[in-house]
Amino acid sequence: MKINLAVLFGGKSVEHEISVISAIQAINNLNTDKYNIFPIYITKNNEFFYGEVLKNIDEFRNIPELIKKCEQVSFISNNNRVELISFNKVFFSKKHITNIDIALPIVHGTNVEDGTLQGYLKTLNLPFVGCDVLSSAVCMDKYVMKILLKQAGFPVLDCLRFLRKDCIDVEKMISNVEQNFKYPVIVKPVNLGSSVGIGKACNSSELETAFSEAFVFADKVIVEPAVVNIKEINCSVVGDLDEAIASECEEPVASDEILSYSDKYMDGSKANGSKGMASLKRKIPADISPDLREKIRTIAVDAFKHLDCNGVVRIDFLMDSNTGDFWINEFNTIPGSLAFYLWEPVGLKYSALLERMISLALKRQRESEDITYSFETNILSAGKSFGFKGGKL
Repeated sequence: MKINLAVLFGGKSVEHEISVISAIQAINNLNTDKYNIFPIYITKNNEFFYGEVLKNIDEFRNIPELIKKCEQVSFISNNNRVELISFNKVFFSKKHITNIDIALPIVHGTNVEDGTLQGYLKTLNLPFVGCDVLSSAVCMDKYVMKILLKQAGFPVLDCLRFLRKDCIDVEKMISNVEQNFKYPVIVKPVNLGSSVGIGKACNSSELETAFSEAFVFADKVIVEPAVVNIKEINCSVVGDLDEAIASECEEPVASDEILSYSDKYMDGSKANGSKGMASLKRKIPADISPDLREKIRTIAVDAFKHLDCNGVVRIDFLMDSNTGDFWINEFNTIPGSLAFYLWEPVGLKYSALLERMISLALKRQRESEDITYSFETNILSAGKSFGFKGGKL
């Protein structure tokens, strides 16, 4: 009997389109002999749509027309099963489509990758692939991530965090940065990926501009010293707290000192639009020594476990190519293209990577079912007022 697998993608995020590309890639590599695949597209207004047509990347050239070919759907929990239902807004009728056994979220960015969607799925008691609610939230918040990793002794750059309300006194923000760091510095939104909103500042004027641009995309930003002679090294990890392994390391090639959104997704031909992160110019394996490769891979696995990650994650490092010093830059709990291009060089095909991720999710669900989260009491039947008339609970 096949497993009913819902692949969720899109969402209210600046990385919406990249999510679509990553999801279609995964759908094309899932084992259809084992899974019934139900693609669920989440619009930028957080509406859910289902339709077999969603498996075709070309249909997304005209999303309003695409949606007309689909059914608006929702999940409901019913008798320990999660049902996928469609509904007619005009007649307020609902139709059962199928029961869903497990969800595969392939979403990127705020409102979807940051624990929000994961919390929704967990409330439904629907097993889902990838990091749980807390680890998703922690890894998305670069400031919180740095604090937890630094406290445990992992290499991270120091940073300062600023809130949108701090912009009332921009001069004070700039002074704070200049008292702590030398120029150049990097300004980035605290909870975005794909290099959105990131800027480099070499003086106070550029810093003010970088603040303005970053706050367009987030209400919190961080500032950290720019790495001199920068080389970026990325490494993926798959597993859970019990066991995890590292992929090959890559060295992305940027057109500037900072790897931009365009570098990642839009550089080159139009054909790259269907390849996502797989289209990025990169060196695989990275141009680093064997000793450094193993050191980075070991730290990646240790950091993955420390933040209680699950499934596949890509960890991005910054390195000073002159000194060899390196720092953890960020976690991508649902990386673009699920980082399959880092696993194929070490012998793990994309289809096998997906299978391992799904198995890890089912394992986590089995372990969760062994934990008692509630128990029966007779408190509500005791007939007390419970403080509604001024008494204490």
